[in-house]
Amino acid sequence: MAPTLNPKEPTGNQSSWETLLPDFPKGPLCKYRKKASFNWKEMAMLLDGEDIIQLKNRIFSALESDPLFAHHPGEDLCREKYQELTFLRCKRLFEYDFLTQQEIIENPLKIFNMVICIGMYDWSPCLQYFLHCGVFAGTILSASKRFADFVKQVYSMEIFGCFALTELSHGTNTKGIRTTATFDRNSQEFIINTPDFEAAKFWVGNMGKHATHAVVYAQLYTPDGQCQGLHSFIVQIRDTKTLLPVPGVMVGDIGKKLGQNGLDNGFATFHNVRIPKENILNIAGDVTAEGKYSSSIKAVKERFSAALGSLSTGRILITALSTTNLKLALSIAIRFSAARRQFGPTDDEEIPVLEYQTQQWRLLPYLAAAYALDYFSKSLFENFVEFYAGLLTKQRSQRQADLGREIHALSAASKPLSSWTAQQAAQECREACGGHGYLAMNRLGEIRNDNDPNCTYEGDNNVLLQQTSSYLMSWMNCIRDKAPFESPFGTINVLQDYHHILGWKFRAISVEDCMDSSVPLAAYKWLVCYLLRESDLKLSKEKQSGRSDFEAKNNCQVYYCRSLAIAFIEQTVLQRYHAYTHDPNMPSTLQPVLKNLSALYGLWSLSKHLAVLYQGGYASGEQAGRFIQDAILELCYRLKDDAVALVDVFAPPDFILNSPIGKASGEGL
Repeated sequence: MAPTLNPKEPTGNQSSWETLLPDFPKGPLCKYRKKASFNWKEMAMLLDGEDIIQLKNRIFSALESDPLFAHHPGEDLCREKYQELTFLRCKRLFEYDFLTQQEIIENPLKIFNMVICIGMYDWSPCLQYFLHCGVFAGTILSASKRFADFVKQVYSMEIFGCFALTELSHGTNTKGIRTTATFDRNSQEFIINTPDFEAAKFWVGNMGKHATHAVVYAQLYTPDGQCQGLHSFIVQIRDTKTLLPVPGVMVGDIGKKLGQNGLDNGFATFHNVRIPKENILNIAGDVTAEGKYSSSIKAVKERFSAALGSLSTGRILITALSTTNLKLALSIAIRFSAARRQFGPTDDEEIPVLEYQTQQWRLLPYLAAAYALDYFSKSLFENFVEFYAGLLTKQRSQRQADLGREIHALSAASKPLSSWTAQQAAQECREACGGHGYLAMNRLGEIRNDNDPNCTYEGDNNVLLQQTSSYLMSWMNCIRDKAPFESPFGTINVLQDYHHILGWKFRAISVEDCMDSSVPLAAYKWLVCYLLRESDLKLSKEKQSGRSDFEAKNNCQVYYCRSLAIAFIEQTVLQRYHAYTHDPNMPSTLQPVLKNLSALYGLWSLSKHLAVLYQGGYASGEQAGRFIQDAILELCYRLKDDAVALVDVFAPPDFILNSPIGKASGEGL
């Protein structure tokens, strides 16, 4: 099974909790805080631990105390000024040096949390920082030790980097990238060329104004005219002193976007730009001085995957970024709903809108999703750390290859799930706050717009899901032959019981039976096996009717492979969260509310698949659907009094949240 983040007793004693997590100011939200069934400080200590909370406090305090990060209410910065301010803030983040290399090595989750904390303030400087030292530097680090001195320049900001993969006419289809890198054995250089403007690098974060160097993805051509496939190269694009383009490079900003306008997304074209032979990032292969291509990875498909390995890093980060946006939107909407009073049982008494069933049903399933996805994103990051350690030590074992495949399949589905969930939640939160939600100063519009690109970059969500479904379909031969199989993190081990699970039926006989996440989890296991069977049958029928592999696969997406990938990732998230919340070591003071969150997330997610549960014969009669719906409403009601405290656990300080209607006191109206 997957190594997961096990529950541990909250660190520190109660007095240290009080120091690290001060009480909230008195106000309208006190009523709900007093009604909570658990201590929010104990929960925060359980989920983060003393070290991470100290780090968060240090970051939040530094930003609030620094005039460079001051908010200017009512002031609309033009895009150029915003980009300039973003870059200055990014530079300041390097100066703060919140984490030492040793701290990161000892607890990689700290860098994960640092990125999230900065993003809660503003995604533009956060992403600029991460693209430079995470994606740009991380790709170089995973290549070769010969770049060690170069990486030092990255961290000292002597150079500023970007990751140039996407082109104007090719984004998600990375195999279609058309920039070329031709090896000249006479000069021992690669010549980088853009064949036409459609092959211009486009949408590249940091490239618009500030990047001096880029990791450029290009088709590698050896002197014999053979294309060796996609490889990456370090290319200087601007002078480090003047920031003027170097000869042969045309580079600029792509213009205003729907959100994240502090980040300078850019374009670049290359005309006979020569770079030293050593600038190839030899992750997938290399070229000898004589111009012969060599690679330790013989299979072309595996070589392509190795060249693009860093994309999984981005998708795992986007899973966390989207979950953070989900938390921000909920912090605002739930606090508003607990303080805002409308109507009531009598003309003289108005009640908080959180007391209304509809408001609970609109918001609280997303709150459950925030907790489940937060746990999953952290556990997925820990899985990635294990894989990345093998990458850095150049492991070529079968397990390392299997780790890569499984992480790729998980991140290709977790990014769509988390980004779509956050996008839908941001809109629901906006509407749930009425007119106040539409006011720009309350930030819900900004959260929604800044989350939107998470659905597109690092791979379009719908296309990525095809990669996950292909991974699942690849196990069908083992299943048919009843051959033993497993994956390193155990996410496909449910398929070991495929034939048995397909015979399962919905067994709950009351609403109370459905109040534990074991019920939706069993349904999800059946759903994944059923959709895998149906997708496999559909693909076979398409091929038997004479369609090509391409046509057959294309005709199997909607209602089949796409649904399979979504059900699989929802089942995986629920499986991990169910195991976590039901762990016997979970503190008894926190377990009841966490179990309610797990059950609500599972049932609410499953309710979107009710038609398939009936269609496939897992459920029958009207009671099954009604039990699930009634259980969702009952869980919403049970969690209603805990909602404010649950938000208090992850909401950042007022300065960071920057939303009058989301203020911790509840007095922002």
